[in-house]
Amino acid sequence: METYVDAIGVDTEATTTMAKQSKKKLKVMVAMDESKNSFYALEWAVEHLRDVISAEPETDQAGGLLTLVHVHPTYLQYIYPSGGTDSVPESMKKAREESTAKLFTRSLEICRGKMVKTETMILEGDPKEMICQAVEQTHVDLLVVGSRGLGMIKRAFLGSVSDYCAQHAKCPILIVRPPRETSTSSSTKEHKSN
Repeated sequence: METYVDAIGVDTEATTTMAKQSKKKLKVMVAMDESKNSFYALEWAVEHLRDVISAEPETDQAGGLLTLVHVHPTYLQYIYPSGGTDSVPESMKKAREESTAKLFTRSLEICRGKMVKTETMILEGDPKEMICQAVEQTHVDLLVVGSRGLGMIKRAFLGSVSDYCAQHAKCPILIVRPPRETSTSSSTKEHKSN
């Protein structure tokens, strides 16, 4: 059985096998945002790494730890430069808090079903830098991030969180690409027949 996943610095099959043999549970961090690719990366991690992060009640073995990290970008400082986040209108702060609550509610539901001990972390700043700092401060064994699938030009101008983390994180990193969708829509078939 072959599974395609972009992995930089980690062989998940070898990692899972090593952890099973040594009974070591891992500390895994998953970077989360509101994107479907982020949730796919979380679902992939919970499913494929469950042997190294979930608790085993039948053996009373403690589980690993899955940390969900979400970073609020500090782009608001450019909109409200005089006072940083203190000058951000309350309505924006409330909307951001509600969005984060929804994000973590959905994320934690995914984790609960697999008996994964989960903690959440909310940071503020440049997402790529803050994720790498969190990795270093919490001493995680593996960082999992989703791939947005930016083209080369957009990646060059906008930068990529996963690319940055692959170069700067102080632990192995797993970049999970979403499955490719097959485009066999009826509109494509109609266009070919005309």
